[in-house]
Amino acid sequence: MSEQFVIHVVDDDAAVRDSLSFALGAADYEVRTYESAPQLLERADALEPGVIVTDVRMPGMTGLELVARLKELGIGQPVIVLTGHADVAMAVEAMKAGVVDFLEKPFDERALMNAIENARQRISNVAGRQAEREDISTRIDQLTPRERDVFDQIAAGESNKSAALKLGISPRTVEIYRANVMEKMRARTLSDLVRMALLHEGKV
Repeated sequence: MSEQFVIHVVDDDAAVRDSLSFALGAADYEVRTYESAPQLLERADALEPGVIVTDVRMPGMTGLELVARLKELGIGQPVIVLTGHADVAMAVEAMKAGVVDFLEKPFDERALMNAIENARQRISNVAGRQAEREDISTRIDQLTPRERDVFDQIAAGESNKSAALKLGISPRTVEIYRANVMEKMRARTLSDLVRMALLHEGKV
């Protein structure tokens, strides 16, 4: 990879930092690691072009607070957030704030590599984004009314259980509809589905 493309990994867990650094290094990415969001911000003026991969929950400053601060500073590197299952709603809010992708833990290395490459491709890709938005609209039109309801709930960050309560159906029924929605929308992951919804709404 070019020296001008660096993966900046921000996580308070040393084991996670080491694991990500090893995996990304093995894929020929240049990697810098940071124990905290403030540590990355200390280098804000000299931050190499690339992608920032950050955990959502960290002491002192969360991943979302980091995203907000980067925005204030005018730092435009794409950000990917790592989130636990309970933080999906938070990750959706992060995408609305400008994060390009999120990965639910545990995730495999291929998912991370795909997210990074997608982030690279989205940089300054306005024409491609408009074409993707039109394609997403076509897929949404193929959903049944109930599938659209479930799609909207999932895209808002609701769990299967909370979506079931709001829609008056069982969590198991939500799971079935969710599987149908994923297939019709051609979404490989939950973050794919959320990003499609936000693109459709013009929020990313």
